[in-house]
Amino acid sequence: MLLPKKTKYRKVRKGKNDGVATRGHYIAFGDYGLQAMGNERITSRQIESARTTMSRYIKRGGKIWIRIFPHTPVTRKPQDVKMGSGKGNPEFFVAKVKAGTVMFELQGVDEATAREAMRLAGHKLPVKTKFVTREVN
Repeated sequence: MLLPKKTKYRKVRKGKNDGVATRGHYIAFGDYGLQAMGNERITSRQIESARTTMSRYIKRGGKIWIRIFPHTPVTRKPQDVKMGSGKGNPEFFVAKVKAGTVMFELQGVDEATAREAMRLAGHKLPVKTKFVTREVN
C-alpha cells in the first residue's frame, strides 16, 4: 500500500476538489492510460487493488506507471463516540483526483490487452474512467 514516509502535519482539513486537472492530464510515460472522468478521493487500498488487477491481467508482461499518490490523511472518530472532543485520528491516506487526471499508464502490451486491463482496474476505483492512448505527432 502507498503512504507517505513523513507528512508536515498529522491531520489536514477536507478542502475542496472542484474543477478539471491542469496537471497530469496527458500520457507522459506509457502508450495507454486510464483517465478519471470525475473528481474523487481515491484511497491507497483502491490504488493498490487496481494495480494488482492490471498486473495480473497482463501477466507481468508490460510496465505499469502509477501517476497518483495518496498524500492526504483522512481522520475518523471511533464508533459510538459522542460529538465534540476534537478531531479523530488519521485512519488512511487518499489521493485527490480531479477530472482529466491520468491515474495509470501502461506500456509493452497490445491495445486490446491494455484496454481490458484498464477496464478491470477501473471497476476497482470509485470514479468513472476512460481509456486513453498516446497522441502520435
